[in-house]
Amino acid sequence: MKVALVCDWLTTVGGAESVLLALHEMYPSAPIYTSQYNKKGIDWFLDADVRTGWLQIFPSCFRRLIGPLRQSYFSHLDLSDYDLVISVTGAEAKSVRTTPKTRTKSRKTEQPEQTEHRCVHLCYCHVPTQYYWDKYDEYLENPGFGIFNPLARLALKIIVKPLRKKDFESAQHPDQFITISSYASDQIKKYYKRESVVIYPPLDLKKFSTDFSTSNKTKAGKSQAEKHTSYITTSRQVNWKRLDICIKACLKTGANLTVIGDGPEHNNLVKIANGAPNIKFLKAMSQDKLKKYLRSSDVYLFPSLEPFGLAPIEAMACGTPGIAFGKGGALDYIKPGINGIFFDKQTPSSLIEAMSNLNPADYDPNVVKNTTLEFDKKIFKTKIKEEVDAKVKKI
Repeated sequence: MKVALVCDWLTTVGGAESVLLALHEMYPSAPIYTSQYNKKGIDWFLDADVRTGWLQIFPSCFRRLIGPLRQSYFSHLDLSDYDLVISVTGAEAKSVRTTPKTRTKSRKTEQPEQTEHRCVHLCYCHVPTQYYWDKYDEYLENPGFGIFNPLARLALKIIVKPLRKKDFESAQHPDQFITISSYASDQIKKYYKRESVVIYPPLDLKKFSTDFSTSNKTKAGKSQAEKHTSYITTSRQVNWKRLDICIKACLKTGANLTVIGDGPEHNNLVKIANGAPNIKFLKAMSQDKLKKYLRSSDVYLFPSLEPFGLAPIEAMACGTPGIAFGKGGALDYIKPGINGIFFDKQTPSSLIEAMSNLNPADYDPNVVKNTTLEFDKKIFKTKIKEEVDAKVKKI
């Protein structure tokens, strides 16, 4: 088959990029169409045929400003000559055209030209475009543009209705929606009125998984009585991820917390920590280095409401149990008492209560690790292939 892959942008490393990488491994000769590509921000696709258009003239830091332009760009991107298009998107990439424009034989007859070619479009959708739909109010409260926030709020209020309409229309184009969790599937049905198949995002377990002793001791080899609990959280630092909850909870309890990542919320998080010696900030790092930090920490904190979240699974693959906010995609993989627990409200006090209820010594790292096996990249590829085969056979 003649295959094309599509994604919203390729500027940083994240969960969407992990999905795209797995698809690139399945279809290495397929070109990747995207709005913006920054090789310095992500070097996973140096061997790929990455194709951008006129939006590439904008610096990648402008990504959040050009949503309407991205919608226009993708809606005019004609990929109807391909046999299979797989879009990986949480924004506008699903808008690509996979049905050719109607062509006529002559002006006299005006009869459509018949063609047997049919392009199948599978959309791996993380969630309906959040700044148009479910998280619109949160984006409106803090668009993330600093002193330009008032202008950004005004602009979003003015243009959100036509953008929602266009986004909904674009969501009717793909032949099949695939998504990442039960929560995301419900969101797609709510906002796009489309059914979807859940296929969990891929995790390269070989990069994180470790063998552990089954003795009743912590991963670091000390009994829990011999050491204080150490917490870790890893994330792109944006306001809706609610990393401030983790920092405030650990400030109040004095617990050690390692915060790994960067993003527009970084300076505000550092300000909240106020130089406290028990709060350590580290920049985003390679997976090999990240594994060491996840492996040596006792508990992973996941305070955000997300459609999925690969980061907690990476931690659990290292044998580290998690404390997660009890909504969203985490409901699909946190198994209370086996690999972690939930907290009920996005407040420091609710998180502190959960922290006091989880004793890492009660969790066998091997058991925690084994709960991540269903997210292995091999399973993802097998299920994607089954969906492709099923759809292609119908035409």
